[in-house]
Amino acid sequence: MAERAGRQLSLAELYRHFADTDVQGSSPLYERVAAAIADSPEALAVVEQAPPLKRHPTVILASLHDQVLQGRAPELAAAYAASDVERVGPVAVAALVACADAVVATATARQTQTNETGRGAVLYPAIALAAHRLGATSVGLIDVGCSAGLNLNVDLAAIRYSSGRVLGDPASPLRLACDLVGNADVPATAMPPVVARIGVDLAPVDVGHAEDARWLRACLWPDQPERIERLEAAIGLARRSPPELITGNALDLLADAITRVPSNALAVVTTTWALAYFELGDRLRFLRRLDEVASQRPVAWVSGEGVGIAPGVPTRGDSRLAPHSLVGLAIGDGGRMTIETIGRCHPHGRWLEWLTSRSEI
Repeated sequence: MAERAGRQLSLAELYRHFADTDVQGSSPLYERVAAAIADSPEALAVVEQAPPLKRHPTVILASLHDQVLQGRAPELAAAYAASDVERVGPVAVAALVACADAVVATATARQTQTNETGRGAVLYPAIALAAHRLGATSVGLIDVGCSAGLNLNVDLAAIRYSSGRVLGDPASPLRLACDLVGNADVPATAMPPVVARIGVDLAPVDVGHAEDARWLRACLWPDQPERIERLEAAIGLARRSPPELITGNALDLLADAITRVPSNALAVVTTTWALAYFELGDRLRFLRRLDEVASQRPVAWVSGEGVGIAPGVPTRGDSRLAPHSLVGLAIGDGGRMTIETIGRCHPHGRWLEWLTSRSEI
């Protein structure tokens, strides 16, 4: 559970903090829902039935949303559909209490899954830069903490930047938009062909299964239709171009995953807001695993993580409390990885500041 001033927050304080900080200005519906739960002893009693690590609002609200998507909470579904911020709080509390057993069971069995495909706007130019640096004519993508592996189809999206530049497939049904800040445009270079799409996750999600696809939808906030639209398009792409999903710990499986990339292709490992869930020692071991692989074959690592999270990625003086993230690029070709920071970005890819000053592409 979260802490404040060195003490653990109560459940009520946790939900109030979520309402006042995490979703304020981003999801008016969830702001009201979380606040209503914080003020309801009955609702908090339901939350308390879940295991301690599954009591967080992101898990409980997704589990409740899953009930909505199954048609089991029609009044809440109507409030969500109408964006009725006046009624949604008490209606959500009533639905949570009425569906208590199902919500707790779902929260216990599931992990929250971000799968924010907007991050493709950050990944694409970084992967293209890595391929250019190493002269690669094809790449194999390995996504660590992949969930459903939707970002493994980054080359199949249409990505439009505020500069007017479009990368990827302009005709793609998956359309991403990203504001550029600062003075630099993203490179115009296209990614080379992708010959392998491999995801590693402790509990990967197969969008070919209706329940798994529904859970991804449940994890999105109901008043952010643009994210829902992107997810639907990304699910469609993943069903047509399914990635290879591997279940297990990335530290144990990373080397094996990279061997699945053809030897004549550049292996590009991506971590998008995944390493924050690793202990510090495991993050350092992750980098050592990459160093070991880089001594045998060319490999690149593209990271999008909070400031100070990705080992070896320079922070450029940014505060670890900063709300933005850093885009790191590590390249190894017969020796230890060389690592640099090539961008700053919004965690969901809404904006990107491209920092590399090289004129190589």
